[in-house]
Amino acid sequence: MAPIDHVVTSGTFNLDGGSFDVDNNVWIVGDEREVFVIDAAHDASAIAAAVGDRRVKAIVCTHAHDDHVNQAPALADRFDAPIMLNPAERVLWDMTWPDRTPDLELEDGQQLSAGGVDLRVLQTPGHSPGSSCLYAPELGVVFTGDTMFNGGPGATGRSYSSFDTIIESIRTTLLTLPGETQVRTGHGDSTKIGDEAPHLEEWIARGH
Repeated sequence: MAPIDHVVTSGTFNLDGGSFDVDNNVWIVGDEREVFVIDAAHDASAIAAAVGDRRVKAIVCTHAHDDHVNQAPALADRFDAPIMLNPAERVLWDMTWPDRTPDLELEDGQQLSAGGVDLRVLQTPGHSPGSSCLYAPELGVVFTGDTMFNGGPGATGRSYSSFDTIIESIRTTLLTLPGETQVRTGHGDSTKIGDEAPHLEEWIARGH
């Protein structure tokens, strides 16, 4: 079985009084025995079907916008798995789940392991205060949530986000990864670090 499975789910993203239709990438990482679920979005049944009878070691949240965490408690309960989130995301988490607390904290540099796949937590604030990316060096893959997409940085026009901060996170953390590193995003198509790096200055010009 491939170390990375992928499910696309559809629903809404809600913040600052707006509601937007979105398609989310849900990533399932591990082997035939145990996995991480990265960003439990919209459709718990579809995600559970992709997991199958494997053990879920954790539901890992790259950030706490509602479209990335709206099925986290349901899947955590279904698979008896902890929810992991950077504590700086609590302000956003509490908007969706005021009566449910994440189980474990994600911290910069932390090493996670499931099914023979090692993930290193990279702290990349900007899109939200505690956004995290997950880097699997042996696979040559980084899961970027909404920090970086095919074509540019994640959105920073809403509450608790900062354009200058996301650019700094991308420049000092993501663009230091090997150029061949595959970027698995929270929405849309994948890309590579080396394909995005040359465009940093245009993003900065566009953002300002």
